[in-house]
Amino acid sequence: MGEDNRTSVTEFIFLGLSQDPQTQVLLFFLFLFIYLLTVLGNLLIIVLIHSDPRLHTPMYFFLRNLSFADLCFSTTTVPQVLVHFLVKRKTISFAGCSIQLVMLLLVGCTDCALLAVMSYDRYVAVCKPLHYSTIMTHWVCVQLAAGSWASGAFVSLVDATFTLRLPYRGNNVINHFFCEPPALLKLASADTYSTEMAIFAMGVVILLAPVSLILISYWNIVSTVIQMQSGEGRLKVFSTCGSHLIVVGLFYGSAIFAYMRPNSKIMNERDKMISVFYSAVTPMLNPIIYSLRNKDVKGALRRITSR
Repeated sequence: MGEDNRTSVTEFIFLGLSQDPQTQVLLFFLFLFIYLLTVLGNLLIIVLIHSDPRLHTPMYFFLRNLSFADLCFSTTTVPQVLVHFLVKRKTISFAGCSIQLVMLLLVGCTDCALLAVMSYDRYVAVCKPLHYSTIMTHWVCVQLAAGSWASGAFVSLVDATFTLRLPYRGNNVINHFFCEPPALLKLASADTYSTEMAIFAMGVVILLAPVSLILISYWNIVSTVIQMQSGEGRLKVFSTCGSHLIVVGLFYGSAIFAYMRPNSKIMNERDKMISVFYSAVTPMLNPIIYSLRNKDVKGALRRITSR
């Protein structure tokens, strides 16, 4: 199954999530259900925010960017996984693997930055309500969104360059179900220390720094909410911010576990399950947790369906 040791690998073979044919059929339908929910949920959010003027606010502007990133994130991996559940030989060309890795890092890292930007937006809304409209102007929102995509592109470029410049000869079997740096590094035919350090440094930039900003924002939000006189206002803020924190915990927790620990030469089943979580499950949950239970979004949905 491997390539000749003297030649560079031209394709990779995935072991996937299961070798059992019956389990693969069950997983196919499970992943198909997850993907359809992801596409429908995120597309619905994008369409609603675009078509309803009442949702043309900074929070929903960032939410539309997040939904688009989630849609791309899931589409980068899940359709390929679905095909691989139905075929015996699960292969991807080196070029295809490279494109998947770059796209996955781009939209995944953009997601990280957008979640931090959204926490800042909530901080301004709750802690500085009188100055909200002057601080979160349309131009500022555009800059923050553009900065999120730019930071995602920068981290993707660094991680992908360091990962793909390594020589891959001999073993071309990936014990995983898509191409990402931790899985590929295990097959490299050279020392991976400098690449691991580069990925760790980028992880600090795009994972730990945003998490720190989010925690600071929410510490200030909670401090402000506790001092509120209105119980109803307190409940509304906790509801909005609570849903954001659930998304943050799910996404960052799994991503930090995958990218911010020493690289082991063995990819185990636990690692694969963690990858399933941030590549497939979280993009599906985001619109449900963040938006579809939101009163404004429900109102927009009622208005668009009653036309």
